[in-house]
Amino acid sequence: MQLSKAGYYADFVVYPAMLVPLGAVAVWGGTWPQRTVWALACLAGIASWTLLEYVMHRAVLHHVPPFRGMHDLHHAQPAALVGTPTWASAAFVGGGVFVPLWWLAGLNISSGATFGLVLGYLWYVLVHHAIHHRRAHAGSYLHRAKRRHGEHHHLRQTCNFGVTTACWDRIFGSTRAH
Repeated sequence: MQLSKAGYYADFVVYPAMLVPLGAVAVWGGTWPQRTVWALACLAGIASWTLLEYVMHRAVLHHVPPFRGMHDLHHAQPAALVGTPTWASAAFVGGGVFVPLWWLAGLNISSGATFGLVLGYLWYVLVHHAIHHRRAHAGSYLHRAKRRHGEHHHLRQTCNFGVTTACWDRIFGSTRAH
């Protein structure tokens, strides 16, 4: 959906702020073995984000109304301030990830996994914004991501669904080499 400037940039403020209390659990929340478990949960959260990013982009944003219409607007106007409202994504993170994991696995694992997921999402938001609004130096990570995503935008949207990584496109056969 089309967002106001404040709505679009809210992710850049809210998600770093979310990382602070989630990270505090690791810093002040226990013994070294518990911190190790937190770190492993964090890595699992990051990995989970990359798969979630791919599935959401390929399956939901390209096939499920009303998300498809919102995403079509992004394809038509790539530099427009189009995205998911922060309140909606934050509600998903809190109610769909953090609370159920806390109930199932405890605060340590829940905060670690949620930290990783939020970090992955924040990385996605930053990379996707930079792809559409910044210049990239040839050969850089951003340049490669920008080329891959550009092909997604201009080749009838049938390839390169991963924004932060091409890993899942390779695994699921939806990658297109430059």
